[in-house]
Amino acid sequence: MPLMTWTNKLSVGVAVLDEDHKKLVNLVNELYDGIKVGQGKESLGKVLDGLVHYTKLHFAREENLFAETDYAASAAHKQEHDNLAAQVMRLQAQYKSGKVTTLSLEVMTFLKSWLIDHIQGSDQKYGPHLNGAGFH
Repeated sequence: MPLMTWTNKLSVGVAVLDEDHKKLVNLVNELYDGIKVGQGKESLGKVLDGLVHYTKLHFAREENLFAETDYAASAAHKQEHDNLAAQVMRLQAQYKSGKVTTLSLEVMTFLKSWLIDHIQGSDQKYGPHLNGAGFH
């Protein structure tokens, strides 16, 4: 059973961003599945790298749309992105250096909670703004 399931409650009403969010959900699930079956460090490290990379791409896409449409809450939203990126990059560095030898279910619960809370909170707020600017 996956850790997370995409539902319409997670939709922000902008197709390209919804697709990004679906991909992030899938990456979190892939990492979770790898932890559950005891995949090796190298394999989990690659999945974690993919999650970090795609998260950066997605955040940049959102932030570019904010700049293009003069989204008033863009600075606060970007700060949320920066905070998560810093936390995940610390985890990635610790994992690669061997300081953290396993990715725990607590880490996965954190990622799941952050993603759901962020999409259903901050991201839901920009949907109407971007729709009004012609992005659907």
